[in-house]
Amino acid sequence: MADTVLEQIAALKDEDWAVREDAAVALGGLRDKRAVEPLIAVLRDADRAVREAAIAALTAIGEPAVEPLGACLHDRNLTVQESAASILAFIGDARVADELIVALAGIDWVVRMHAVRALARIGDARAIPSLLPLLQDKVKAVREETSGALARLGPAALPVLVEALAHQEWLVRLHAVEALGKTKSPDAVDPLLRLLFNDRDSSLREDAVRALGDIGDARAVEFLLTALKEPGLRPLVVDALGKIGDRRAVPALVAVVQGTDRPERSREVAGCGDKWDEEMAAMAGAAHALGQIRDAATIPTLVAALQNTVTRAEAATALVAFGQPAIPHLVAVLKNEQDGNILFHAKEALARLGWRAGRI
Repeated sequence: MADTVLEQIAALKDEDWAVREDAAVALGGLRDKRAVEPLIAVLRDADRAVREAAIAALTAIGEPAVEPLGACLHDRNLTVQESAASILAFIGDARVADELIVALAGIDWVVRMHAVRALARIGDARAIPSLLPLLQDKVKAVREETSGALARLGPAALPVLVEALAHQEWLVRLHAVEALGKTKSPDAVDPLLRLLFNDRDSSLREDAVRALGDIGDARAVEFLLTALKEPGLRPLVVDALGKIGDRRAVPALVAVVQGTDRPERSREVAGCGDKWDEEMAAMAGAAHALGQIRDAATIPTLVAALQNTVTRAEAATALVAFGQPAIPHLVAVLKNEQDGNILFHAKEALARLGWRAGRI
């Protein structure tokens, strides 16, 4: 009786690239460990389609391929290294953690990126010291993967990330801030607040606000309300306050929506062909934030915000977030309003709430 696996392994050496590709695909379906080494050899194939078929097959075979692929991370052929790293990033097997940590220092950025991704899946805290330098990698994709990996490593990475907030290189501080936000750890709040009020770099302070919003810890609210007074940070602070969802922020957000707490200066930003400034963005964002907090006392404020083109769309969406309590207020808009644009948003909000004429 013919051995299909051996037949397909033999076909990997056929002169026709299409035959080689089909053989690799077939071996991926068979998932026989005998195909591992032959498929690894095909990672050197001159044809890209054949190599990709071999990568898919080795990924499908999985566990039996892990250690041989770990050895490929030291191969002189960078294409082989890249292929092996990409497969290991998908599998995430701790048996090759040491090889992956070594690969973090490789010359090929694709290998570094996949090695970071693999270590994040494995969750080996031993990788943390080797990951930290990659926060200033010359390739953005590597930096972003590293930030995410450190966040996934959780509590073990926190001390290293907090220490990185004082690094002399702004790029390291920036990605440390991002990683701390992704951890969503309450232990990151105080270090991020210190950076928010002490770092000279505006982009870092902006990212600190974003991170505090992502963490969602109410301890940051009073500090963010102080930062709300800084023009360059207002739209970001408003967004963060909405994510945190603490009602202590409501009076300040209402003031922003109503335009009663407008700063003396506001930077212009591009938007929809018109000249918008940051305060307009903050006003719209504050309406959205009120919808996230859902304090019923703010419904009249949001209804009034339908009058302003800057806040209209966000106010209508926010009112939908309140559910049934918003319906009578929106129905009143239909009865009393003449402006077609306002009526459109009110009707759309009511439709999203499931309201139909004659039901109330």
